Amino acid sequence: MKALYMDDSYLREFEAVVTKVSDGKYVVLDQTAFYPNSGGQPYDTGSITRLADGAAFRVVFVGKFGGDISHEVQAEGPYELKEGDAVRCSIDWERRYRLMRSHTAAHIISSVINAHTGALITGNQLNIDKSRIDFSLEDYDPGKMAGFVEEASEKAAAGADVHVSYITKDEAEKTEGLSKLAKGLPPGIDRIRIVDIEGIDRQADGGTHVKNTKEIGKIEFLKSENKGKSNRRLYYRLAE
Repeated sequence: MKALYMDDSYLREFEAVVTKVSDGKYVVLDQTAFYPNSGGQPYDTGSITRLADGAAFRVVFVGKFGGDISHEVQAEGPYELKEGDAVRCSIDWERRYRLMRSHTAAHIISSVINAHTGALITGNQLNIDKSRIDFSLEDYDPGKMAGFVEEASEKAAAGADVHVSYITKDEAEKTEGLSKLAKGLPPGIDRIRIVDIEGIDRQADGGTHVKNTKEIGKIEFLKSENKGKSNRRLYYRLAE
């Protein structure tokens, strides 16, 4: 299966062929632009339409299982997809684009926090209304958190281009600072995808991002929390 979103986050529609169907509703395609639930980025929703007869199926969940990207569908009528069906797929773009903007914002915020404190990211969860970043930090000053987000918002407004490239695992391990995650680079992957926000951040990542940080808009600080020991949490959102 080819994951089209890895090279083109802006692909809204595409055609594919069904390669596997389980329980009548879990569908695997030969290629997909639907992002599966992973890495703190929620799954895409959208639709799949069979070219032969126009039968429509709503995509309600996308996940990665055993190397396959599986699309859970709900038929809009007494239909069922079959192996070999040629289909046209469409992503709910408004939802995807907001998550893309939030994801690139998360990279900028994490870069600012890391630059000021050395903190590494221990978790994150993007969402439509608000997103969070968890990080490990001993010397926690809640008063500085809003300032970090404001700095990130100013950096985004300056308009940095965002590029995607690939390097080998050996190259990645020799390059300092490619992961802002406390757990480090993902295991078992030989080809590492790099997201480079010019002059701001460069790190290994598998999610979808905007082409220029001006697309993010204003990043707003919501609150920060002390989760115990060195665990901290920061909430932010994108201005409408």
